[in-house]
Amino acid sequence: MAEIQLRNVSKRFGDIVAVDDLSIDVMDGEFVVLLGPSGAGKTTTLRLIAGLERPDAGNVLIDGALATGVHPSDRDVAFIFQQYSLYPHLTVFGNLAFPLRSPRRRISEADVRARVHAVAEMLHMESKLQNMATHLSGGEMQRVAIGRALVRQPKVFLMDEPLSSLDAKLREELRIELKRLHRTIGATIIYVTHDQVEATTLADRIGILEHGRLVQLGTPREVYGNPVSLSAAQRLGSPPINLLPPMLFDSAHLPKGTATVAIRPEDIVLHDPDVGDARGVQDALNLTVLEYSPLRHLLILDRAGTAVVATTVAERNFLPGQAVGVSLPARSLLYFRADGRRVPT
Repeated sequence: MAEIQLRNVSKRFGDIVAVDDLSIDVMDGEFVVLLGPSGAGKTTTLRLIAGLERPDAGNVLIDGALATGVHPSDRDVAFIFQQYSLYPHLTVFGNLAFPLRSPRRRISEADVRARVHAVAEMLHMESKLQNMATHLSGGEMQRVAIGRALVRQPKVFLMDEPLSSLDAKLREELRIELKRLHRTIGATIIYVTHDQVEATTLADRIGILEHGRLVQLGTPREVYGNPVSLSAAQRLGSPPINLLPPMLFDSAHLPKGTATVAIRPEDIVLHDPDVGDARGVQDALNLTVLEYSPLRHLLILDRAGTAVVATTVAERNFLPGQAVGVSLPARSLLYFRADGRRVPT
């Protein structure tokens, strides 16, 4: 496997800056997920690593060697797309064997068969090897697409939203498979998605991308619990983080420059109206119930037109219009400036 380094990489398409001075280090055997909305530069970043695009500035290094000018076929990188890209006229075996039968590889047919069967066993596809690619389900097709990359034994796997066209159940199954494969083969994987569930369940580290720039890079726990910006805080969490105006708080408790106060729904403390909690919380607020979802333990409250979402640990009978006391523990509050940067506390 290999380490990947991007050093101050930029890529423009006309007036559009797709990747903007991006630097990132991916360690050998690490599973890094690039998370962000459409247009954040995620796919372009993968294409720059693969050599399908050339950077306008900066460099790509693979295992410490400069790869910026190296042809894609010589980078020993496997690219897995959302589309399955299988050969419909070939069997599963034929699709898996195809990359190994390139004249450049000079692999014996016995070794081809051994590698194909090993990968098929890893992907639980042994019984499907003689099936035509067109006779597979969506999940099976994506397994074969992943298998075609695995048989090559590349240094790096680049995955561009490979599960996004599958239904929810298949996505969950293949997420488990991908994590198992990563543990088994110890591969270096860079994975692109806009799905926070995929990011948090798969990643060793998550890179938050926005407008072509790296906003934050850290473990899922680090990014969730200690976001460096408002955009990073909003990228993870379901239900999403509460963003509250400073006017709801005593200004004496707010750091200078605070434009937004944020708190995760699970950190909100609920109690009876007009009952405060003096143990490390801000002044208690009285809010009105807008909606309660008992199956999700999700409570939506209102404070002067501002919606506040809280999660409850046990089912309770909240009714619309009911008054509820809310305390916001000081240790759980995050403060952000008007430009979205975190206010240090």
